[in-house]
Amino acid sequence: MNKKVIKEKIILGVDPGTNVTGYGLLFIRNNKPSLLQYGVIHLSSYNSHPLKLKKIFEKITQLIEEYHPDEMALEAPFYGKNVQSMLKLGRAQGVAMAAALALDIPIVEYAPKKVKQSVTGNGNATKEQVAAMIMNILQFKADDNSMLDATDALGVALCHFYQNGNNLRKSKSWKAFLTENPGRVKK
Repeated sequence: MNKKVIKEKIILGVDPGTNVTGYGLLFIRNNKPSLLQYGVIHLSSYNSHPLKLKKIFEKITQLIEEYHPDEMALEAPFYGKNVQSMLKLGRAQGVAMAAALALDIPIVEYAPKKVKQSVTGNGNATKEQVAAMIMNILQFKADDNSMLDATDALGVALCHFYQNGNNLRKSKSWKAFLTENPGRVKK
């Protein structure tokens, strides 16, 4: 009797931020990703940076305890003109990492351009382009732009999936994707 081996894992993607932190969970079965959960942690109502960090830590811990991801992929902070903003983003990333490390979840981080390149074929893609491609690949519809941080987090998880030799998306650009997949895009 020939039994088919079913490989399963869960990847938690996180797009850290000090006002909004996005998260997304992918369920991988037989080398095919599907959407498990996604959302955002709204932090702008909290009046202190330490309290925001605490809320990120608590929510990421809750997600890990609820979904038991096998791996966590984070978007690395990018260098901007404001050093203070970068430090705050680094702290947000650090507490998300600490939540995973405390529960023995392996962590990998990806530069924003790497995520965009992996998902859309364009390292300079906009958040809207990343969201459109994520929704197309995972076959779901997010109705409002408040979820762009969540789709970014799903992009980080999908980038991690692709980086581990699971390159289901062979398109190198939007144009190539449209040419190769005419039935997958609504006009």
